[in-house]
Amino acid sequence: MTARKDNNQESLFVSGHRACHGCGMALAVRHILEATGKNVIVVSPTGCLETFSSPYEYSPWQVPWIHHVFENAPAVATGIVAALRAQGRDGTRVVAIGGDGGTFDIGFGALSGMLERGDDVLYICVDNGAYMNTGGQRSGATPKLAATTTHPTGKFSMGKTEQKKDLPQIIAAHGIPYVATASVAYFKDLKKKVKKAMTYHGPRYIQVDTPCPSVWNFPSHLTLEVGRKAVNCGLVPLFEMENGEITKVRKIKKKLPVTEFLKVQKRFDHLFDNEQGQAGLSKIQEIADQNIKKYNLMNNNSEEK
Repeated sequence: MTARKDNNQESLFVSGHRACHGCGMALAVRHILEATGKNVIVVSPTGCLETFSSPYEYSPWQVPWIHHVFENAPAVATGIVAALRAQGRDGTRVVAIGGDGGTFDIGFGALSGMLERGDDVLYICVDNGAYMNTGGQRSGATPKLAATTTHPTGKFSMGKTEQKKDLPQIIAAHGIPYVATASVAYFKDLKKKVKKAMTYHGPRYIQVDTPCPSVWNFPSHLTLEVGRKAVNCGLVPLFEMENGEITKVRKIKKKLPVTEFLKVQKRFDHLFDNEQGQAGLSKIQEIADQNIKKYNLMNNNSEEK
């Protein structure tokens, strides 16, 4: 299979996968690998990425790629680092790319161990906010009040009751050198953060917001627009942390109400039906406003809508 050229740059994640139309995860991985370059070994746990990128006889991967069970991407990545060191291959780096199920939940124990040991792995979570590969069950990354197959909405339910786990802060508490958040809606920012992470040694973590048109239930051509709305309402703050300190944030130029983000996704339709839903919308707006204040996301001259 011949890799395509895009703007004179070799693509390392090409045709041959079976992602859904508009898949934010597939877009993110393509740009992640453009930033890492080809001298990497990628490790991926079970999840959407593994499933749609490994159909029999086809592969979009133009770099060495290893799939393993759901819970142990960080452990497998650690073993590869040790093997490369034993072979004296200092120039080859290891990147783990996993979904939120394998990162926030099932693989978190292994991830915490990797961080605590100081292993030289860049771990990237492509976060679409649920277990999409198996139908959309809630995960620790699912936002508050979203409808899922395990938190369906109805007379006595308003969707997921818990707030999304603040994993970047939990990971930063391990004392690692670099933590960042990114969005597939901002390719240049994503690639810049990946390139910066590759300059560090030791454990590093980037969390990438990757909208899922299939389970979030919005038209597939709106993936980037939905991602931008998430950032500009404050629900997805974009920042960098180096050695435990926030060093850079992406400012919001024009603040959107959270309803602009929520109303385009059917998983939040129930919030627009009644008074209880309106109270839920207010709670989500509070979460966004708290993020804006916590990370100082607004410019002094930013416009509020």
